Amino acid sequence: MSRAAAAGNSALHPTGGQHVRRARKKGTKHSPVMADVARIAGVSAQTVSRVSNGEPNVREETRRRVIQVMREVGYRPNVAARALKRGRYNSVGVITFTLSTYGNMKTIDALSTTLAGRGFSTTLMVTSERTEKSVSGAYNRLAEEAVDAIVLLFEEGLIDSAEAEFPPGVPVLIVGSTRQELRMPTVDVDQDQGGVLATRHLLELGHRQICHVRGPRRGFAADKRERAWRRTLEDAGLRPGEVFPGDWSAESGYRAGTIIAGRPEITAVFAGNDSMAIGVIRALTEAGRRVPQEVSVMGFDDASDSAYVVPPLTTVSQNFETLGRLATELVVDAVSSGSIALQHVLVPCSLVVRGSTAPAPH
Repeated sequence: MSRAAAAGNSALHPTGGQHVRRARKKGTKHSPVMADVARIAGVSAQTVSRVSNGEPNVREETRRRVIQVMREVGYRPNVAARALKRGRYNSVGVITFTLSTYGNMKTIDALSTTLAGRGFSTTLMVTSERTEKSVSGAYNRLAEEAVDAIVLLFEEGLIDSAEAEFPPGVPVLIVGSTRQELRMPTVDVDQDQGGVLATRHLLELGHRQICHVRGPRRGFAADKRERAWRRTLEDAGLRPGEVFPGDWSAESGYRAGTIIAGRPEITAVFAGNDSMAIGVIRALTEAGRRVPQEVSVMGFDDASDSAYVVPPLTTVSQNFETLGRLATELVVDAVSSGSIALQHVLVPCSLVVRGSTAPAPH
């Protein structure tokens, strides 16, 4: 091969960034475009486009070379142009009130993971103010952020009236508990079934004095779990025990536990989530009441740490992976069709029996 040919081949298949230095010496002032990347990497513009869009029909060696050139010249794909060509941005916005709860974190993780598997990115927006105005404002800001659909991840009562604040154009899906009559599509764990599983488990162990530590006052999930507990006891011919207020935190469970510890007639506790159940166990243990020999404690969530507390927590498991998959299917279909069909999809729960529950003491 001649020196000239070798030099030409080096320009087509550059290494060590020398192609970038060579390009910069020419004094090009404009921002790098797709044609620049294609020329320096020695490929067609169509190949650069395929790499930018993550399409699979590109050889791995070529993909790596194109990406290397993109990074070295500072090329960024034009999102607006790509969206105009495809007719969508391949991005979904998610609005939530908090990232501190186990359910929200697991749901966001499952949703973003399954969306990524379908070629969609996730834009997260946290609004700390639990008002209709803040929800509407977050929606409008996300709608301007080049997203194809929006997922509302919360279950507060304000969503009933906030529904009217969402202008048409961007499909909206609620992931979480709402009222069934809400005229918006939803995907949620079957909270009612989970409450029944928890209460029946304690009944089958012979407990008759079963109290409940519930979640936040305005939470629909907390309402559904409490109603399921109450109805299951009444169906068994029993009078429901006392309800203690909580807020999903271990601290609120601890406060309830300090009161429960002084009620010897209570032999079982159904806490609305695992964090509160762990707080209850701590308070009971400090007061000298043994778990589960004297008091059984039941949680809800199957949080990752629940199997490692002492005693390991019996709980209700929520299938967040299935929740994320079903929500993703609805959202991706909506992006293709432009709307989401009105439906309320429920994901079943399962009972996980560990060491914090035992037969009722005689």
